[in-house]
Amino acid sequence: MKVTDLLTAATVNLDLKSTTKKDVLDELAATLDKAGKLNDRAGYRAALDKREEQSTTGIGDGVAIPHSKTPAVKEAAIAFGRSKEGVDFQSLDGQPAHLFFMIAATDGANATHLEALSTLSTFLIQPEFREKLMNAATPEEIVAAFDAQEETSENVAAEEKKAAESNTDGYEILAVTGCPTGIAHTYMAADALKQKAKEMGVSIKVQTNGSTGIKNKLQPDEIEKAKGIIVAASINIDVEPFRGKPLVQVPVTDGIRKPEELINQVLEEKAPVYEGDGSTSKAQASEEESGKKLNIYKNLMNGVTYMLPFVVGGGILIAVSYLIATLTGIELKPVASVADVHSFADLLSYIGNGNAMYLMIPILAGYIAMSIADRPGLAPGMVGGLMALTSNAGFLGGLIAGFLAGYTVELVKWAFQKWPQSLDGLKPVLIYPVFGIFITGALMFLINQPISLFVEWMTSVLNGMGTGNLVILGLILGGMMGIDLGGPFNKIAFTFGIAMISAGNFYPQAAVMAGGMVPPLGMALATTLFPHKFNRGQRDAGKVAYVLGAAFVSEGAIPFGAADPLRVMVSSAIGSALAGGLALLFGIGLRPPHGGIFVIPLVSNGNPLLYALAIIIGTLVTAILYGIWKKPIEQKEEA
Repeated sequence: MKVTDLLTAATVNLDLKSTTKKDVLDELAATLDKAGKLNDRAGYRAALDKREEQSTTGIGDGVAIPHSKTPAVKEAAIAFGRSKEGVDFQSLDGQPAHLFFMIAATDGANATHLEALSTLSTFLIQPEFREKLMNAATPEEIVAAFDAQEETSENVAAEEKKAAESNTDGYEILAVTGCPTGIAHTYMAADALKQKAKEMGVSIKVQTNGSTGIKNKLQPDEIEKAKGIIVAASINIDVEPFRGKPLVQVPVTDGIRKPEELINQVLEEKAPVYEGDGSTSKAQASEEESGKKLNIYKNLMNGVTYMLPFVVGGGILIAVSYLIATLTGIELKPVASVADVHSFADLLSYIGNGNAMYLMIPILAGYIAMSIADRPGLAPGMVGGLMALTSNAGFLGGLIAGFLAGYTVELVKWAFQKWPQSLDGLKPVLIYPVFGIFITGALMFLINQPISLFVEWMTSVLNGMGTGNLVILGLILGGMMGIDLGGPFNKIAFTFGIAMISAGNFYPQAAVMAGGMVPPLGMALATTLFPHKFNRGQRDAGKVAYVLGAAFVSEGAIPFGAADPLRVMVSSAIGSALAGGLALLFGIGLRPPHGGIFVIPLVSNGNPLLYALAIIIGTLVTAILYGIWKKPIEQKEEA
């Protein structure tokens, strides 16, 4: 779809009478309404004002692009207005705006509409084109100018595609752009960066995160070869894939206004190296590197990530309610409704168990499905998870519901892929939710009962374990937490612990948390006990590892594991397994799934001091093993 399919002579006003920003918005909205493009003029104006509150759409160089995507729009369209005198539009460069492009996108705008609207914004970067628009004498000349520019743009795009296909050496600079609506600023910033890089003789690739999705996605091998990354965005962008690379992060408007400055920050090595924010994206990186669409680990971890706040918050509130009940001599009974709340302990239990934990399985399932099928997967996943919860299929049922819903929606997408483009807007609001929820719900109705029976059997087996078998379970879970420092084995053990909490068995999570705290604490203690075997940077990392280990962040040991993987992983696994085994030998149960030292007093079974002792013993063993095994820094390291 061309820009001129949306911009017609009927929506061109070459002589705006307005002298203020508000009047310009009113006048151009009236032009669209007169042309029959709006359902609700007042609603559209309100949406424009809301967009302007986020940041001005006066992009500078005499251009403003007020825009909104709203149900108040009947048909996607562009209105053009020109003011020879200029209007103060609070532009980024502080200068009056002369050229105004009002973009109206429907709430269910399809990809071709949005791409046409985005193309418009890229034309306006070019001074020669703006000059042509200022000098046009009739609305028809304006439309003709866009037709000619579109043809030129298509030729340039073809040349860029050809150059990209023949590029085997990578790019000097990579960039990502994105704005809240994903229509204008996203693509203007991308074009500004590409145009300036071309002038400077610098190779660049720009990923755009726009309304139609991610385009020109950056690949792991390109990231590896690049000198640095520019993220010019006013939305959340996942920057974990850029760990270890020089990274410039600025608002999207800086990408439009300051492309040369941003490029020079990378070329002159003034950009800080991104070291990460403590989270990992190993699953995501694994998916990109393998090129596989199916990534069970990544999808599972997406669900666990969103579920975790509900489990942590709810679990701790429940544990505190039991602690208060014990200290005050109150008998804490199940709290099913507000009418059952008779004390502060009851209130905590009602909030934690009756509400936060109740949402755990639907949230898990919903976000697993969303990871697979994007937003259309969320509703079917949550419905499937709720059905698993109410059928006593538990955590396992929620896992199955999440994957089932995600792949069901993918199947529905495939089935409707050949629908006419004019009906694309119906897919996310009607087709995907109706068919996704129905098919997922029907399948869960059929399989919930056998899953429920299996969960009951597994829970009875774990509850019936003797001390010897519990210790073996603790050794295994603890070892898994320590073997890969926050990797897949660690996350699988953690997920199993949460699943057992949802089933009412609190022993496994005690082993999981003890085992997960040991690696960073052990490495930290080793730097204290054997300082001559570590350089200053490692000793500083040890101080940080004390804090991370105490907070149950296993990844705190990664700096040591990256430099000396064999010794660190073996030492950590042994100490973690010992801590997990001892925790269950001491009969410790843990209701909160996270929290480190802060939740040790909240153990649901056993003595908190014995639990702390299990962690201390595991930490000592890891520290001493690694400290003895590691060679002094002045000696050559041998595996």
